Amino acid sequence: MREVSPLPLRSLTTLRTGAAPRRMLEATTTAELIDALQDVWSDGDDWFVLGGGSNLFAGDQPFDGTVIRVLTTGIEELPSPHEGRVRLRVQAGHSWDELVAYAVERGYAGIEAMSGIPGTVGAAPVQNVGAYGQEIQETLVEVELIDEHASEPVVVPAAELGLGFRTSVLKHHYGGVPDRRAVILSVTLDLAVTGEGGRVVRGEQLRRALGLEGFDPVPLRWVRERILATRAMKGMLLDDADPDTYSAGSFFQNAIVPEHVARTLPAECPRWTVEPDLDAVTVIPLASYGGVVPHAEAHEAKVKVSAAWLIENSGIRKGFKLPQSRASVSTKHALALTNRGTATAGEISELARFIQSRVHAEYGLLLQPEPVLVGVEL
Repeated sequence: MREVSPLPLRSLTTLRTGAAPRRMLEATTTAELIDALQDVWSDGDDWFVLGGGSNLFAGDQPFDGTVIRVLTTGIEELPSPHEGRVRLRVQAGHSWDELVAYAVERGYAGIEAMSGIPGTVGAAPVQNVGAYGQEIQETLVEVELIDEHASEPVVVPAAELGLGFRTSVLKHHYGGVPDRRAVILSVTLDLAVTGEGGRVVRGEQLRRALGLEGFDPVPLRWVRERILATRAMKGMLLDDADPDTYSAGSFFQNAIVPEHVARTLPAECPRWTVEPDLDAVTVIPLASYGGVVPHAEAHEAKVKVSAAWLIENSGIRKGFKLPQSRASVSTKHALALTNRGTATAGEISELARFIQSRVHAEYGLLLQPEPVLVGVEL
């Protein structure tokens, strides 16, 4: 590990807010990252790790603790136990989009719809990143992580990470603490080997985004190019010349609501049924088994509704900003709150609270922030 002069977080985050922390460490290898973490833990210092800074909203006051920058990189190809598939073990600090480009170039399918998502590989499982109906939980096998105050890292199967819509047991949700405070060191994915022939796209959201009608296989490169073009039109690809990209991506999560709540919303509000777990297993202790398997409990379906639609139809248009504020809604996408160059965290927070209040007043739903908030209150 290397201790460096602390840099302002506004220079390391895509939302461009945040003062310099009290202390900053850099780790370029797994061993250095473990050493840095254990050094901080032994001191009892407040801490957090920083990858690409694309999902962090930092406050205007200096963080009174240590920020550890994760700069580890590398992709290792491994055999998969499943025919026609390959496994990639990737270091936590590796660029997510560079990983997607690597996979697409080699004809490895399963993450191509997540092209253009900024940030690092290690951050992806923490919030179960996804786009256009594709999520990392579909291909994630396991992660190597180290729990806070642990002496050695462990390998944890994806099934033990509590992966859900933009969440996991590792995520620091606004107003709470992670169920498991740990740092990911590497990520292992299992991808389909498709070659030049591409694959059939079946997901409704992705088919809609790509404008597909038939079910012929399409090349992965074509999918990636279309997704990157779509994200660019929405200001979701980082570009120093475009203030619409000075954001943390989607600031608010799409709302997941019970089916009966979704029915109260206008019919034109876009929505997608959250698929139930059809492979759920019921475990009955042998000592209590009486020869009859109980009926599975019926659960009301969950529905994902478009936060962008809710925002725009509550009167908040693209480009909206409060008087005298240097923060605004993106001119290209209603879900992105942008820093027009010199906005403070306070200005962005004020805009976020205003949007929450408008959507709640109009539709009775309280939108939840997607970025991790450090030193910020909403």
